[in-house]
Formats: sequence, structure tokens, C-alpha cells
Amino acid sequence: MLELAGIIILGILAQWVAWKLKIPAILPLILIGLLVGPIAAEFLNDGTKWIEPIWNGEKGLFPGDGLYYFVSLAISIILFEGGLTLKMGEIKNVGPVITKLITLGSIVTFFGAAVAVHYLFELDWELAFLFSGLIIVTGPTVITPILRNIPLKKDVSTVLKWEGILIDPIGALVAVLVFEFIFVGGGGGFTKTALIEFGKIILFGSTFGFTFAHALDFLINKKWIPHYLMNVFALAAVLGVFVLSDNFAHESGLLSVVIMGMVLGNKNAPYLKELLYFKESLSVLLISVLFILLSANIDMDNLLLLANWKTAALFSIVVFVIRPIGVFLSTYKSSLTLNEKLFISWVGPRGIVAAGIASLFGSKLMAEDVVGADYITPLVFMIVLGTVLLNATTARLFAKMVGVFLMNSNGILIVGASKVSRLLGHYLETNGRHVVLIDSNQNNIKKAHELGLEAFDANIYSDKLTDNIELNDVGYLMALTGNTEINKYAINKFSKQFGENGSFRLVSTEEMLDENNNPHEGLFSHTDDFNSLTEVANNYPSVQEVEVNDKEHYQRLIEIANSNKDMIPLFVKNNNDEFIIISSYNLEIETIQENSKLVYLGKPFDI
Repeated sequence: MLELAGIIILGILAQWVAWKLKIPAILPLILIGLLVGPIAAEFLNDGTKWIEPIWNGEKGLFPGDGLYYFVSLAISIILFEGGLTLKMGEIKNVGPVITKLITLGSIVTFFGAAVAVHYLFELDWELAFLFSGLIIVTGPTVITPILRNIPLKKDVSTVLKWEGILIDPIGALVAVLVFEFIFVGGGGGFTKTALIEFGKIILFGSTFGFTFAHALDFLINKKWIPHYLMNVFALAAVLGVFVLSDNFAHESGLLSVVIMGMVLGNKNAPYLKELLYFKESLSVLLISVLFILLSANIDMDNLLLLANWKTAALFSIVVFVIRPIGVFLSTYKSSLTLNEKLFISWVGPRGIVAAGIASLFGSKLMAEDVVGADYITPLVFMIVLGTVLLNATTARLFAKMVGVFLMNSNGILIVGASKVSRLLGHYLETNGRHVVLIDSNQNNIKKAHELGLEAFDANIYSDKLTDNIELNDVGYLMALTGNTEINKYAINKFSKQFGENGSFRLVSTEEMLDENNNPHEGLFSHTDDFNSLTEVANNYPSVQEVEVNDKEHYQRLIEIANSNKDMIPLFVKNNNDEFIIISSYNLEIETIQENSKLVYLGKPFDI
């Protein structure tokens, strides 16, 4: 009981430490597992571990095949959740660089790492390709924490983000297929029997995954499953498909749940968001327990296998040779600069899926007495820990060294995607600013997309917004919703992360009517709230510019605008395309350059 409770407590503690230190959770999870497992065994007199997943085959928390069964079921849920995030339309739309990275880049890693580990550690080609298939995977859970606080050009952060999201299930699928080919061949090579068994695995895995995904979608859409049971019913369905597929074709279960997740993820059904949220929460718990168990289950003898120069050589080849080759081939003739390619080459941490599947497959192959199988888990763990440590400690410094670190965060985050926000966003985007609109109203998001604006559905009360690495270049925050409480909450929660250059919100109707209640973060005008802005936008749906000669001229224009209900001042645009946001608290502008412009919403000045 103490060990089970301890695993959960330590796992959640590791997740909290990772959140607090803004590092990938896999790092403290594996380190804690090693500490309570093989490292503890070295210091305890009787040689036992503080947490003993399995001991002498029949003792420990998971005696016999218990650990393998638990890991198999946990990995099936994690892979299903990964499959849900893989949308085929996104592969087509994310651009040629990302498409090449997850295809050509994966091929380079698959063959390059296999050759390296084959000749360095003298592993059979089957195991060498299993190792290389496992380390294809990066994953958003390791990329996001590393890049969260590094302001980068949007193109760079987008490439790294989507590579991590899309390559997660793809890499897992490759590793599953390679393992199943090895397993059905018994480590004996590419025999006719192995090919037949491999074909059965592909057939049953894809068929079960495809069929039961459509069946589950049908049941949910027909309301045959009550809403309160939907998430747990889906969980039971995933486990059921995994076990059923495995019974028909041994080791086809993982393939079936990946396919099942991919099919459901491309349904774009209304229930998908809730299902994803539940699976993400469950995955956090499973990952926390899983990686402490797997790390604790490693013996010191396995770790000592890596205590030689070959390990350092393999790590160096994977990180400093294979990764750059894959990136430079994938980005050939792209718009990315040399320095941006160098940074993308540097940042390639391996993730949770790689380590989890490596432990699962390694233990299974060792149980079958496959020669060299004892290298798989420690080698993959070495790559995972090494790349995460390297990137977590050096990514920010390397970004500055190669000149991709944005010294000025000039991007603008607009909370609310109403007509007013869309007009302002379109004007700013046209004038060279990175603008992102967020809203929970799908219709507003759709209209923003029609204008070519970057906009996405987001709930400001969740923490997902703070994890979006594509917002790293945002330095201005503007809350423009019709709800004052939401505007205030957005300022309080996000001003530190997204408003380093300024956080602003619209004044409320009550504040507008009270001359003595003019908040410091008030936006544009103390005499205009959301309703008046919307009215002007409806009557004059365009952002205007008028040239300003000097400070006195600016003051006259402001007075004219404030006395006219159909004109609302927004910004001052200087010659170098610098925008100064007009504040309701202080309408003074320190410097008016020659040929500056007053940007406003409403009818044209009659001057």
C-alpha cells in the first residue's frame, strides 16, 4: 500500500516540480524513478529498492507478467490520446517544411540511428531499427516546456510545435510496426512465417481500430451513451479494442488503438474536445505512475552497459549529426534562414512515448531471450534524458548565440474576436505585426479566419493558453470582450507572460460614466466602452489614418475625435512602423515624429 501511494504522490509531485521549474515532466519523473530504484538499491544493505516493481520474477508490486500488462494498457491509452491529436488536414496545411520533417526527417533518423547503433553496439539489424524507430518521436510534452519562455520568430516555434504534435503518433506507429515484425519473427529474421504474422497484425490492428472507432462515434452521436458515461465508456472501449485485437493477432493491440484514435480525431465531432480533455488528464496520471515504475525497474547492471565511450558516440551522432542532416534536408529551399535551421537542428528532445514504448518492448523482448534486447531500454532512456537535459539547459543560450532570440516581443494578443477585434487585428496584421485573436465563440473565430487572421478557440480560465509556444513573441495584451470581468481576469492572469510591453482592457460602462474611475490599463478612451466601439465599427467598419504634424496637432485631433461619437482614437503610428497604443488613463504621447499618423476607428476627419 505504501509503495502504491508513494508512486502516485511522487509522480504528481514530479509533475508539479516540472510545472514550477518550466521543464519537461519526464525529467523529474525518470530521475525520481532511478533514485528510488537502482540508485537506492546500491545504498541499501540488503540490495532492495525503495520501490520494487518486480523482483525475482514473482515478487514486488507487479509479480509475474503484471508489470508488462499494466504498462501495455497504460501505453495503449497514451497512444490513443496521441492518435486523437493527429488530424490529416493539419499535415496538409502546416507547410512543406513540417511535412518534410515528419517524413524525410523521420526516414533520416530511422536509417541513420539504426546504422550507428548497429556498428557501435553490434546489435542485430532488427533491434537497431527498433531503437531508431523509437527515437523518431519528440512530442509536445517535452518541446513545449523548453520553448515556453524563449521568444522566437513565429515560423521557428510553429515548425517545432507541429513537428512534436504530428510526429508523436507517427513515430509510435513506426516503432510498433518494427517491434511486431521482430516479435513475430522471434528475432530470427525476415522469414515467410514472420511476414504472414506481420500481415495479420497489420490487418487486424487496422481493421479493429477503424471499425470500433466508427462504432464508438455512432453510439455517441446517436445518444445511446449518456453524457456522464461518455468518457469512461470511451476508456473502456479503448481497453476492450486493445485486448480483443491482441487476442486475434498477438501484439496488434497497440496498432489498433493508434488507428482508433486517428480515425476519431479526424471526425471533428463536438464530443472530441471533452474526450481529449479527459484522456489528457488520465494520461498525466498514467505517465506519472508509469515512468517512476519503469525507471525504478531498471537494474544497475543495465545502466552500467552504457558506461563506455560508445554511448557518448551514439548520443553525439544522433544529436549532432543525424538531427541536423534531417533538418537541413527537410528545410532545403525553404524561407528559413541558416540560423533558424541551426536552432531547429539543436532542439530535438525525445519524449514520453519513446521512453514508455522502449520499456514495454525491451522487457518483452528480454523475456523472449532476444539477444541484445537488454540494450533497448537503457539506450532509449539515455537518448531521452540526454536530449531533454541538453535542450532544457542550453536552448535559450543557443537561441541567443545564433540570433533567433527575439529581443523585442512585438506580437499582440487580443482577447475577444468580435467585429472590433477583427478590424483592429486585420489592420495591425497588414502593418506587419503578429496578431493572435482568442475567443470561445466559434462563429467569431470563423470570421477571423476568413480575414486571414490567426485565431483559435480558447478558454482563458484554462492553463492551455500559457503553454502555446507560438505566442512567445507576444508582448502586448489587449482585452476587448464585452464582459468586464473577463477583461479584468485576462489582464490579471496573462499580463506577466503576454503583456511585458503593455496590458490594456476596455473600460466598463460604469467606469466610463465615472470621471474619477479611470483604470491605468484603460484602453483607447475613457468615454468609449465595448458598446460604443461596436456601434462605431458597425457604422464605419474600417480603420482610418490621419497625418499628425506635431504634439499640438495631435492634441487638436484627439479633442475633435473625443467630441465626436463616431470617431475613436486607437494608436499613433510613427515612421518606423512603431505603434503607440493610446491609453484612456493618459492621452499624452511623449514623442510625435514628423509624418506620424493617428490611427482611429470611425468616419474620416473632415479637415
